[in-house]
Amino acid sequence: MAETLSVLEIKSLPVELTNTFKSVLLVKKVAIKIAKNGSEFLSVELADKTGSFNVICFSDTAAFRFFHDSKDGCVVKVEGVTEYYQNRFSPKVTSVIELSEEQIIEGNLLQNIVDTSNEDPVMLWEELCSGIEKINNTELRETVKVSLSYIEEKFKNTPGGLSMHHAYRHGLMEHTVHILRSGIALLPIYPEVNADLVIAGIILHDIGKTLEYEGDLVSKKSKDGRLFGHIVIGYRYVRKAGIKAKLNPDLLDRLEHIILSHQGQLEWGAAVLPSTPEAVFVSLIDNLDAKMGMVQNALNKTPDEQQFSDFIPGLQVNLLTERLKL
Repeated sequence: MAETLSVLEIKSLPVELTNTFKSVLLVKKVAIKIAKNGSEFLSVELADKTGSFNVICFSDTAAFRFFHDSKDGCVVKVEGVTEYYQNRFSPKVTSVIELSEEQIIEGNLLQNIVDTSNEDPVMLWEELCSGIEKINNTELRETVKVSLSYIEEKFKNTPGGLSMHHAYRHGLMEHTVHILRSGIALLPIYPEVNADLVIAGIILHDIGKTLEYEGDLVSKKSKDGRLFGHIVIGYRYVRKAGIKAKLNPDLLDRLEHIILSHQGQLEWGAAVLPSTPEAVFVSLIDNLDAKMGMVQNALNKTPDEQQFSDFIPGLQVNLLTERLKL
Protein backbone atom coordinates (compact mmCIF):
# COMPACT_ATOMS: atom_id res chain seq x y z
CA MET A 1 0.00 0.00 0.00
CA ALA A 2 1.18 3.52 -0.80
CA GLU A 3 2.45 5.68 2.05
CA THR A 4 -0.65 7.85 1.80
CA LEU A 5 -3.86 7.50 -0.18
CA SER A 6 -6.15 10.12 -1.66
CA VAL A 7 -9.83 10.30 -0.70
CA LEU A 8 -10.77 8.77 -4.05
CA GLU A 9 -8.29 5.92 -3.53
CA ILE A 10 -9.61 5.28 -0.03
CA LYS A 11 -13.19 5.15 -1.30
CA SER A 12 -12.07 2.73 -4.03
CA LEU A 13 -10.76 0.14 -1.54
CA PRO A 14 -12.74 -3.15 -1.60
CA VAL A 15 -16.05 -2.71 0.20
CA GLU A 16 -16.18 -6.31 1.34
CA LEU A 17 -12.92 -5.94 3.28
CA THR A 18 -11.91 -3.88 6.30
CA ASN A 19 -9.00 -1.80 5.03
CA THR A 20 -6.51 0.31 6.92
CA PHE A 21 -5.28 3.52 5.32
CA LYS A 22 -3.05 6.55 5.80
CA SER A 23 -3.79 9.91 4.25
CA VAL A 24 -2.92 13.60 4.41
CA LEU A 25 -6.14 15.60 4.48
CA LEU A 26 -7.64 19.00 5.10
CA VAL A 27 -10.04 19.52 7.98
CA LYS A 28 -12.93 21.26 6.22
CA LYS A 29 -15.56 21.35 8.93
CA VAL A 30 -16.05 20.16 12.50
CA ALA A 31 -19.63 20.06 13.80
CA ILE A 32 -20.58 19.27 17.41
CA LYS A 33 -23.69 17.11 17.67
CA ILE A 34 -25.70 15.53 20.47
CA ALA A 35 -26.50 11.81 20.57
CA LYS A 36 -29.83 10.43 21.80
CA ASN A 37 -28.25 9.67 25.18
CA GLY A 38 -27.26 13.34 25.55
CA SER A 39 -23.52 12.87 24.97
CA GLU A 40 -21.56 14.95 22.49
CA PHE A 41 -19.99 13.59 19.32
CA LEU A 42 -18.30 15.22 16.34
CA SER A 43 -19.01 15.01 12.64
CA VAL A 44 -15.75 15.89 10.88
CA GLU A 45 -15.42 16.53 7.15
CA LEU A 46 -11.98 15.61 5.78
CA ALA A 47 -10.98 16.36 2.22
CA ASP A 48 -8.36 16.61 -0.48
CA LYS A 49 -8.66 17.64 -4.13
CA THR A 50 -10.19 14.26 -5.09
CA GLY A 51 -13.14 14.44 -2.71
CA SER A 52 -14.22 14.34 0.90
CA PHE A 53 -15.80 12.14 3.53
CA ASN A 54 -17.19 12.52 7.03
CA VAL A 55 -16.00 10.69 10.12
CA ILE A 56 -17.85 10.38 13.42
CA CYS A 57 -15.79 10.83 16.58
CA PHE A 58 -17.30 9.87 19.92
CA SER A 59 -16.42 11.68 23.13
CA ASP A 60 -14.38 8.83 24.62
CA THR A 61 -11.84 8.79 21.76
CA ALA A 62 -8.54 10.56 21.16
CA ALA A 63 -9.84 11.69 17.75
CA PHE A 64 -12.72 13.54 19.48
CA ARG A 65 -10.29 15.40 21.73
CA PHE A 66 -8.05 16.30 18.79
CA PHE A 67 -10.77 17.57 16.44
CA HIS A 68 -12.65 19.31 19.25
CA ASP A 69 -9.64 21.60 19.68
CA SER A 70 -8.60 21.82 16.02
CA LYS A 71 -9.40 24.61 13.57
CA ASP A 72 -11.04 24.38 10.17
CA GLY A 73 -8.33 24.54 7.52
CA CYS A 74 -5.61 22.65 9.36
CA VAL A 75 -3.79 19.85 7.53
CA VAL A 76 -3.63 16.48 9.26
CA LYS A 77 -2.05 13.08 8.75
CA VAL A 78 -4.73 10.49 9.42
CA GLU A 79 -4.70 6.75 9.93
CA GLY A 80 -7.98 4.91 9.83
CA VAL A 81 -10.11 1.93 8.95
CA THR A 82 -12.74 1.79 6.23
CA GLU A 83 -16.24 1.19 7.55
CA TYR A 84 -19.78 1.60 6.21
CA TYR A 85 -22.91 2.65 8.08
CA GLN A 86 -26.30 2.16 6.40
CA ASN A 87 -24.45 1.67 3.10
CA ARG A 88 -22.68 5.03 3.47
CA PHE A 89 -18.91 5.35 3.65
CA SER A 90 -18.08 6.24 7.26
CA PRO A 91 -14.46 5.40 8.10
CA LYS A 92 -13.07 5.29 11.61
CA VAL A 93 -10.07 7.44 12.54
CA THR A 94 -7.54 5.57 14.66
CA SER A 95 -4.76 8.18 14.69
CA VAL A 96 -4.49 11.85 13.75
CA ILE A 97 -1.75 14.48 14.01
CA GLU A 98 -1.60 18.04 12.72
CA LEU A 99 1.17 18.84 10.24
CA SER A 100 3.21 22.00 10.66
CA GLU A 101 3.51 24.64 7.97
CA GLU A 102 7.12 23.52 7.42
CA GLN A 103 6.05 19.90 6.88
CA ILE A 104 3.37 20.99 4.43
CA ILE A 105 5.80 23.11 2.41
CA GLU A 106 8.65 20.59 2.50
CA GLY A 107 6.32 17.78 1.40
CA ASN A 108 4.72 19.94 -1.31
CA LEU A 109 1.40 18.76 0.06
CA LEU A 110 -0.96 21.61 -0.83
CA GLN A 111 -1.14 20.66 -4.50
CA ASN A 112 -2.74 17.36 -3.48
CA ILE A 113 -4.99 18.82 -0.80
CA VAL A 114 -6.48 22.05 -2.14
CA ASP A 115 -9.23 21.45 -4.68
CA THR A 116 -8.89 23.74 -7.70
CA SER A 117 -10.50 24.23 -11.08
CA ASN A 118 -9.39 21.81 -13.77
CA GLU A 119 -9.10 24.77 -16.13
CA ASP A 120 -6.11 27.11 -16.32
CA PRO A 121 -6.96 30.19 -14.19
CA VAL A 122 -4.83 32.45 -16.40
CA MET A 123 -6.79 31.36 -19.48
CA LEU A 124 -10.09 31.74 -17.64
CA TRP A 125 -9.25 35.33 -16.68
CA GLU A 126 -8.19 36.15 -20.24
CA GLU A 127 -11.47 34.75 -21.56
CA LEU A 128 -13.42 36.79 -19.03
CA CYS A 129 -11.59 39.97 -20.05
CA SER A 130 -12.28 39.15 -23.68
CA GLY A 131 -15.96 38.89 -22.81
CA ILE A 132 -15.90 42.35 -21.25
CA GLU A 133 -14.62 43.79 -24.53
CA LYS A 134 -17.70 42.35 -26.32
CA ILE A 135 -19.85 44.88 -24.43
CA ASN A 136 -20.44 47.72 -26.91
CA ASN A 137 -22.04 50.19 -24.51
CA THR A 138 -19.14 52.25 -23.13
CA GLU A 139 -20.64 53.02 -19.73
CA LEU A 140 -21.85 49.45 -19.21
CA ARG A 141 -18.41 48.10 -20.13
CA GLU A 142 -16.82 50.58 -17.72
CA THR A 143 -19.23 49.52 -14.96
CA VAL A 144 -18.02 45.93 -15.30
CA LYS A 145 -14.38 46.98 -15.29
CA VAL A 146 -14.79 49.22 -12.25
CA SER A 147 -16.69 46.49 -10.38
CA LEU A 148 -13.94 43.92 -10.99
CA SER A 149 -11.15 46.40 -10.23
CA TYR A 150 -12.24 46.45 -6.59
CA ILE A 151 -11.76 42.72 -6.07
CA GLU A 152 -9.80 41.30 -9.05
CA GLU A 153 -7.48 38.94 -7.12
CA LYS A 154 -10.27 37.69 -4.87
CA PHE A 155 -12.48 37.10 -7.90
CA LYS A 156 -9.77 34.90 -9.45
CA ASN A 157 -9.42 32.67 -6.37
CA THR A 158 -12.88 32.59 -4.75
CA PRO A 159 -14.88 29.34 -4.93
CA GLY A 160 -18.20 29.32 -6.74
CA GLY A 161 -19.89 27.95 -3.61
CA LEU A 162 -19.17 26.30 -0.31
CA SER A 163 -20.63 22.90 -1.17
CA MET A 164 -23.30 22.90 -3.88
CA HIS A 165 -21.32 23.66 -7.05
CA HIS A 166 -17.86 24.85 -8.15
CA ALA A 167 -16.78 24.65 -4.50
CA TYR A 168 -13.05 24.95 -5.12
CA ARG A 169 -10.37 27.56 -5.75
CA HIS A 170 -11.00 29.52 -8.99
CA GLY A 171 -14.53 28.06 -8.97
CA LEU A 172 -16.28 31.45 -9.19
CA MET A 173 -14.23 32.44 -12.21
CA GLU A 174 -14.77 29.05 -13.88
CA HIS A 175 -18.54 29.19 -13.24
CA THR A 176 -18.73 32.74 -14.60
CA VAL A 177 -16.77 31.89 -17.75
CA HIS A 178 -18.91 28.80 -18.37
CA ILE A 179 -22.05 30.91 -18.21
CA LEU A 180 -20.41 33.50 -20.45
CA ARG A 181 -19.69 30.81 -23.06
CA SER A 182 -23.28 29.58 -22.90
CA GLY A 183 -24.70 33.09 -23.06
CA ILE A 184 -22.65 34.13 -26.07
CA ALA A 185 -23.59 30.91 -27.88
CA LEU A 186 -27.32 31.31 -27.18
CA LEU A 187 -27.76 35.05 -27.69
CA PRO A 188 -28.23 34.82 -31.49
CA ILE A 189 -31.31 32.63 -30.90
CA TYR A 190 -32.98 35.32 -28.79
CA PRO A 191 -32.59 38.72 -30.55
CA GLU A 192 -35.10 40.31 -28.13
CA VAL A 193 -32.50 40.01 -25.37
CA ASN A 194 -30.00 42.86 -25.05
CA ALA A 195 -26.58 41.28 -25.51
CA ASP A 196 -24.59 43.99 -23.71
CA LEU A 197 -26.79 43.76 -20.64
CA VAL A 198 -26.65 39.96 -20.61
CA ILE A 199 -22.85 39.82 -20.83
CA ALA A 200 -22.48 42.44 -18.09
CA GLY A 201 -25.03 40.64 -15.92
CA ILE A 202 -23.32 37.28 -16.38
CA ILE A 203 -19.90 38.61 -15.41
CA LEU A 204 -21.22 40.46 -12.34
CA HIS A 205 -24.04 38.19 -11.16
CA ASP A 206 -21.98 36.46 -8.42
CA ILE A 207 -19.43 39.19 -7.71
CA GLY A 208 -20.72 39.45 -4.13
CA LYS A 209 -19.28 36.01 -3.35
CA THR A 210 -15.84 37.59 -3.19
CA LEU A 211 -16.91 39.14 0.13
CA GLU A 212 -19.50 36.55 1.14
CA TYR A 213 -16.71 33.99 1.64
CA GLU A 214 -13.45 34.18 3.55
CA GLY A 215 -10.56 31.83 4.28
CA ASP A 216 -7.58 30.46 2.43
CA LEU A 217 -7.51 26.66 2.45
CA VAL A 218 -11.09 26.34 3.68
CA SER A 219 -13.76 28.89 2.75
CA LYS A 220 -16.62 29.84 5.05
CA LYS A 221 -19.21 32.59 5.34
CA SER A 222 -17.73 35.93 6.36
CA LYS A 223 -19.49 38.37 8.68
CA ASP A 224 -20.84 40.29 5.66
CA GLY A 225 -21.81 36.99 4.08
CA ARG A 226 -23.88 36.06 7.10
CA LEU A 227 -25.44 39.50 7.48
CA PHE A 228 -26.21 40.29 3.84
CA GLY A 229 -25.38 37.41 1.44
CA HIS A 230 -23.74 37.69 -1.95
CA ILE A 231 -26.79 39.10 -3.73
CA VAL A 232 -27.02 42.23 -1.58
CA ILE A 233 -23.21 42.60 -1.51
CA GLY A 234 -23.07 42.30 -5.30
CA TYR A 235 -25.93 44.77 -5.76
CA ARG A 236 -24.05 47.33 -3.65
CA TYR A 237 -20.81 46.84 -5.57
CA VAL A 238 -22.43 47.18 -8.96
CA ARG A 239 -24.54 50.20 -8.00
CA LYS A 240 -21.42 51.99 -6.77
CA ALA A 241 -19.54 51.12 -9.98
CA GLY A 242 -22.47 52.07 -12.23
CA ILE A 243 -22.82 55.49 -10.65
CA LYS A 244 -19.07 56.04 -10.98
CA ALA A 245 -19.22 55.04 -14.67
CA LYS A 246 -22.23 57.38 -15.21
CA LEU A 247 -24.32 54.45 -16.48
CA ASN A 248 -27.77 55.30 -17.83
CA PRO A 249 -30.22 54.92 -14.88
CA ASP A 250 -32.50 52.52 -16.77
CA LEU A 251 -29.56 50.29 -17.72
CA LEU A 252 -28.30 50.38 -14.14
CA ASP A 253 -31.74 49.39 -12.84
CA ARG A 254 -31.86 46.44 -15.23
CA LEU A 255 -28.31 45.35 -14.42
CA GLU A 256 -29.08 45.49 -10.70
CA HIS A 257 -32.24 43.47 -11.32
CA ILE A 258 -30.20 40.68 -12.95
CA ILE A 259 -28.05 40.46 -9.82
CA LEU A 260 -31.03 40.56 -7.44
CA SER A 261 -32.96 37.89 -9.35
CA HIS A 262 -30.30 35.59 -10.81
CA GLN A 263 -31.05 32.68 -8.46
CA GLY A 264 -34.38 32.35 -10.19
CA GLN A 265 -36.72 31.48 -7.31
CA LEU A 266 -37.34 33.17 -3.97
CA GLU A 267 -36.85 29.85 -2.16
CA TRP A 268 -33.44 29.52 -3.83
CA GLY A 269 -32.32 32.89 -2.45
CA ALA A 270 -33.38 35.36 -5.14
CA ALA A 271 -34.38 38.78 -3.78
CA VAL A 272 -37.00 39.09 -6.53
CA LEU A 273 -38.17 36.93 -9.43
CA PRO A 274 -36.53 37.55 -12.84
CA SER A 275 -38.78 40.11 -14.52
CA THR A 276 -36.88 41.29 -17.61
CA PRO A 277 -35.88 39.28 -20.69
CA GLU A 278 -32.21 39.55 -19.73
CA ALA A 279 -32.80 38.50 -16.12
CA VAL A 280 -34.76 35.41 -17.19
CA PHE A 281 -31.99 34.52 -19.64
CA VAL A 282 -29.17 34.90 -17.08
CA SER A 283 -31.00 33.06 -14.29
CA LEU A 284 -31.65 30.05 -16.53
CA ILE A 285 -28.11 29.63 -17.80
CA ASP A 286 -26.78 30.23 -14.29
CA ASN A 287 -28.96 27.37 -13.05
CA LEU A 288 -27.83 25.20 -15.97
CA ASP A 289 -24.15 25.60 -15.15
CA ALA A 290 -24.72 25.18 -11.42
CA LYS A 291 -26.48 21.86 -12.05
CA MET A 292 -23.92 20.69 -14.61
CA GLY A 293 -21.15 21.68 -12.21
CA MET A 294 -22.67 19.21 -9.74
CA VAL A 295 -22.70 16.58 -12.49
CA GLN A 296 -19.06 17.22 -13.39
CA ASN A 297 -18.02 17.04 -9.75
CA ALA A 298 -19.81 13.70 -9.28
CA LEU A 299 -18.22 12.26 -12.43
CA ASN A 300 -14.75 13.39 -11.32
CA LYS A 301 -14.99 12.23 -7.72
CA THR A 302 -16.94 8.98 -7.81
CA PRO A 303 -14.74 5.85 -7.84
CA ASP A 304 -14.83 3.93 -11.13
CA GLU A 305 -16.06 0.83 -9.31
CA GLN A 306 -19.10 2.74 -8.00
CA GLN A 307 -22.08 2.77 -10.38
CA PHE A 308 -23.85 5.73 -8.78
CA SER A 309 -22.54 8.81 -7.00
CA ASP A 310 -23.27 9.67 -3.40
CA PHE A 311 -26.54 11.56 -2.97
CA ILE A 312 -26.33 15.05 -4.51
CA PRO A 313 -28.57 17.48 -2.56
CA GLY A 314 -28.70 20.05 -5.37
CA LEU A 315 -29.97 17.44 -7.85
CA GLN A 316 -31.87 15.32 -5.31
CA VAL A 317 -30.50 12.13 -6.88
CA ASN A 318 -27.69 9.63 -6.83
CA LEU A 319 -26.24 10.28 -10.27
CA LEU A 320 -25.39 7.41 -12.62
CA THR A 321 -21.63 7.85 -13.06
CA GLU A 322 -20.89 4.57 -14.80
CA ARG A 323 -19.16 5.44 -18.05
CA LEU A 324 -21.22 5.05 -21.20
CA LYS A 325 -20.11 2.07 -23.27
CA LEU A 326 -20.54 2.55 -27.02
